[in-house]
Amino acid sequence: MEAKTIDSEILLYLPLLEDEEKKSLLSVIKSFLNLKKEHSRDFENSLEEYNMELDDALKRIDSGSFITHEDVEKHSAK
Repeated sequence: MEAKTIDSEILLYLPLLEDEEKKSLLSVIKSFLNLKKEHSRDFENSLEEYNMELDDALKRIDSGSFITHEDVEKHSAK
């Protein structure tokens, strides 16, 4: 269903609801929006953390503080 159709249908049914039903519906809408907001914030935080970890890893690589795959294979073969 297209967004415009959904919006039109909501507007069609909204006047048919009692005040308590409207309050309940409004509460549900607000809870959906809060969940979206929290998810967005969590994503931003995890993306920020991921980028910081990448920066740290690149600094370690630049300073020569890393182990190559070949070295790991040699070590595990012992």
